[in-house]
Amino acid sequence: MILAAGRGERLKPLTDTCPKPLLSIGHDSLLSRHIKQLKKSGINEIVINHAWLGQQIEDTLGDGSQFDVSITYSPEGELGLETAGGIKNALPLLGNEPFLVVNGDILTDFDFKRANEIKNQLIKNNTMAHLWLVPNPTSHHPTGDYSISPEGYLTEKTNPTYTFSGIAVYHPDFFTTVPEKSRYKLASLFNQYLPQKMIQAELLPGLWLDVGTIERLNHAKQIVQDRNL
Repeated sequence: MILAAGRGERLKPLTDTCPKPLLSIGHDSLLSRHIKQLKKSGINEIVINHAWLGQQIEDTLGDGSQFDVSITYSPEGELGLETAGGIKNALPLLGNEPFLVVNGDILTDFDFKRANEIKNQLIKNNTMAHLWLVPNPTSHHPTGDYSISPEGYLTEKTNPTYTFSGIAVYHPDFFTTVPEKSRYKLASLFNQYLPQKMIQAELLPGLWLDVGTIERLNHAKQIVQDRNL
């Protein structure tokens, strides 16, 4: 699942007429770049949620045949349902096994093949989620979100701290307590399951950038150009 329902307030005026995940980074939009990476990793069935200007996303990407994948949409209305609420709403499209979720507004070269290994690990270890964290971006999130225990579980902040990358594998049961059609954030779920050691975590290797402002959008374009991505 690609999360694409954000309003993109900090990217105005660009996002007044274009959904944030459709903004161009080089030759591709953020969304089409994700889809191509997922396809390359062997993931062919993709669910995309949307809210603000969501019809543009459907009109641009269609059923996914241009990428040789299958895309299904989970519309949420103009206001959206936040991250956990949006995933909960899409569960009927995602099946009964653990699934990968990636934020639509990040630039990364992560190999999504790793998600298949994690899927089997979650089932074996009877855990609910596996998150990838990144070093804290000093410009906009220097204090981080969480830490990682020596056993590889997500914990409350100790030292060092890291930032959630927006890439994770979740078991559908992780969302049982999320009310239907409600605005609900993933952070609330993470805090709920932290004490139970039900969330695995590891550091994300390679490139990662949160494309949340005009400045970082321009930075992403420069990275793509310099690295010929």
